[in-house]
This record gives sequence, C-alpha cells and structure tokens, in this order.
Amino acid sequence: MIQFHIQPDSEIPASTQLYNQLEFAIASRQYPPGHRLPSTRQLAMQTGLHRNTISKVYRQLEQAGVVEAQAGSGIYVRPQGDEGEVRALTPLMQQYPQAHRLIKHNLDQLVKEGCSLTEIRELFMAEVDWRLTSNAQVLVTAPTEDIGAGQLIADELEQSLKVPVRLVPLEELGQVLEQTRSGTVVTSRYFIQDAEAIAAPRSVRVIPVDIYDYAKEIKMITGLPQDSCLGLVSISPGFLRAAEVIVYSLRGDSLLIMTAQVNNRYKLDALIHSAQTIISDQASLGKVKAAIQSVRNELIRPPQLICAENYIGAKSISLMKRELGLE
Repeated sequence: MIQFHIQPDSEIPASTQLYNQLEFAIASRQYPPGHRLPSTRQLAMQTGLHRNTISKVYRQLEQAGVVEAQAGSGIYVRPQGDEGEVRALTPLMQQYPQAHRLIKHNLDQLVKEGCSLTEIRELFMAEVDWRLTSNAQVLVTAPTEDIGAGQLIADELEQSLKVPVRLVPLEELGQVLEQTRSGTVVTSRYFIQDAEAIAAPRSVRVIPVDIYDYAKEIKMITGLPQDSCLGLVSISPGFLRAAEVIVYSLRGDSLLIMTAQVNNRYKLDALIHSAQTIISDQASLGKVKAAIQSVRNELIRPPQLICAENYIGAKSISLMKRELGLE
C-alpha cells in the first residue's frame, strides 16, 4: 500500500495535501486505471484525517474525472476515454505513436479474453520487471514529502539516457530492493546518506546527481526592477524552499517572492495575478501556461514566463551514461 503523509504544520490544508498525493499516485500510475483505491477507513488510519475529509477528497477527484465510485464496491481509478487520452498524451506517446497504438490494441484484446485491468498490469509488470532485473535497473528515489524532486530527476534521466527509469519513494526503497537482483539507485545529494544506508546492505550502488547551478536564471533575477514580484513554480516543494532562500540572499527585501506547487491551483492563481515574472521548472510549464491563459482576461498585463533549464547538471548526466555503459 502506498504511504501518504500529511504535514500538520504545513500552510497547505490537509485535504489539499492528500488530494495532491492521490492525484500524483494516479498520474504516475502507482494506481493504474481500474485500481481500487484504499477505503476511507484505511486512509484515516494511515493519515490521521477524519473519514469525512477523505470522502470529500474522493468526491473532488470524482468531480475532476479522475476516479469513479461504484456502489457497494469502492472508489476506482477511472480509465480515460478518447478525450482524456488526448489530454493525457505524454511526450513518450507522441514520440512512439505506433508503439502506443500497439499497446492499446493488445490491451483491448486481453480485456476481451476476460483479464481485468489490474491483472493485465500485473502480467505486464512481471514481464517488464524480469527483463529489467536482467540488466541494470535505474531507480530514482526521494522522500515522499518531496517526491516532486524525484519526479524531476526521473523525467530528465529517462529523456537523456533513453532507458527505463522507475521512481520509488525513499520509504519504500528497501522493500523494492529486496525484490530486485541488480540496479542503480539515483538520488539528489540532499538524500544521499539515507539512500546509501538502505542500499549498502543489499550491495546496490547509489549515485548522487548534482543540480544545475541556475547561473542564467540567477543573472536574470539580479536584474529585476526593485519592488517587483517574482513567482516561482515547481512540482517539488524542496526545490521551491531552496529557490526562495537563494533569491532572498540575492535581493533581500527588494523583491516580493511568491511560490506555488503547480497542482495547488489556489496559490498558482494568486501568484499569476501578482507576479510580473514567473520562473517555472520544465515539468510544470504546460500547466502554468494553461493557468495563465484561463485568467488572461483578468490580467492587465500577463506575467513574463521563463522556463528554467534542466534540473540535473550536465556533468551528472554524463556520469550516469558512463556508469551504465551508455557512452
């Protein structure tokens, strides 16, 4: 069972924290289409939230078209129809459209044979896992509370290395490593000690990645007019905290700094209405553009939107290629 963690001292409401974590688990296919979500009782025991709060979150996910309630059975991840597939089309699907169509066709055939979506996923993943464990498996890990940082690393590694990359919460890393015969764990230097403590007894190597120095973005920030408002948007709360400290050290109180995780629409809208300049990570850029467009008529002047460079430094990418024998 996926572990959800609620931070009681966070300014983000507990229900929003749970909503965001459930939405991420579904988007990352930790909960695939057709999967039955935990009951309100199970989540209440795990998170400490009231069952009414969890029911409210499930209703919000249902209204968003992400899940569906089946009377007397539970809450299930909703398979997307044609319209949903267009909206959810990933860069990988666009890069390999024929492979995507082949997967959909075979999936339909298996359903006709009587397999459930959950059974199909188990069959497919068993085959994929067997092949991965025959070679070097790349596991990216980060704490659940900052899984967004891990998602940034995983996305960029998969794009750069052209190999399968699996994102694993740090709290589940030991369990995953027990089930694999070989592999490489990748994480940020911020989490290296915790990752090594888990991986070392299992003789699995851990490679830290260095974060891009953001020199270009820093130069731009130093040139912003005094008293202007700078917005920072990312999927990673840890990235936002670090970026806010860096900007404050550069400009002190001469800039108003606002931050928002991309899935927190309330804070994102407030940031868009106030900031003259917004810096977004690449993973958040599409949603930020869409949010700006949706309120464009309310803005006197749309903010300048800047996409930051890759999260991982070029040297770390080169090191990974050498370690995995890809160059």
